[in-house]
Amino acid sequence: MATQLDLTAKLSDYVRDVSLREDAVLRELRAETTEYPGGTTMQLLPEEGQLLALLVGLCGARTVLEVGTFTGYSTLCMARALPDDGRVITCDISKKWPSIGAPYWRRAGVADRIDLRVGDAADTLTALRTELGPGTVDLVFVDADKTGYLGYYEQALDLLRPGGLVVVDNTLLSGTVVDESVTTPETTAIREFNEFVRDDDRVDVSVLVMADGITLARKR
Repeated sequence: MATQLDLTAKLSDYVRDVSLREDAVLRELRAETTEYPGGTTMQLLPEEGQLLALLVGLCGARTVLEVGTFTGYSTLCMARALPDDGRVITCDISKKWPSIGAPYWRRAGVADRIDLRVGDAADTLTALRTELGPGTVDLVFVDADKTGYLGYYEQALDLLRPGGLVVVDNTLLSGTVVDESVTTPETTAIREFNEFVRDDDRVDVSVLVMADGITLARKR
């Protein structure tokens, strides 16, 4: 009979010890990010960044779209996994946070693979549909404002090729999705998003109990 592991801190440390391959550039970017207000809570876990890189490789991706750059740790992970002619188009509402990651992108030698678009993400995605055309993106990573997730998901599916992958972060939202007393706009939006994707027959879906919850949706 299968059982669900209780992921204790000790077991979590063990998993990180036997699997994580975070180098100095990534480690230093993560360390700098934690020095800023909100950096600790908003920072991507290193094992999730490594998973994103693995998924980029498994998809054979050349064009990746990221909704929500923050300081660019995930951007760097995915850019490194691309071939030399690959591109990560990453969207953020301002230049403030991505400017912290930009020197690390250059240090890693992948700045030429990263195309930062600043502005409202929904507007950026609309513009990309005209610029690139539908069915032209291999992988989309969404880690932005939670109330916008459903809209970003729909736009992502339109941009994705068949067999492409949408990866959505924070879909368990610190466990608040199962606490009926929590009715914040963010939690309500994530609940609605999770239920919508569960019932969406355009994709194959899996929710990973990793980090703060990661949803994988493969376009059929």
